[in-house]
Amino acid sequence: MLAALGPEPYLILSAALFAVGALGVLVRRNPLVMFMCVELMLNAVNLSFVTLARELDDLGGQIAVFFVMVVAAAEVVVGLGIIVSIFRRRQGATADDLAVMKG
Repeated sequence: MLAALGPEPYLILSAALFAVGALGVLVRRNPLVMFMCVELMLNAVNLSFVTLARELDDLGGQIAVFFVMVVAAAEVVVGLGIIVSIFRRRQGATADDLAVMKG
């Protein structure tokens, strides 16, 4: 039989995913890549919520994950709409070009 894993591997994976997402937001200038990195960070936090909720035998973390996923879905709809409209106006737009939206 497989031995049950403790929360440590999941929390380490969550921290690594969050670090990769944060590094991607800080380093990359492409808005689409930055958007995907923010989603990666949200999923890393969701993984830690679920891990700690299971470890503490509490449904609060899993309920929080449900709400974060709903907000993330709404963010995807609005964020991708904005990004697509920017790319339609200017090919090869970067995050520095978001001042176009002030118009």
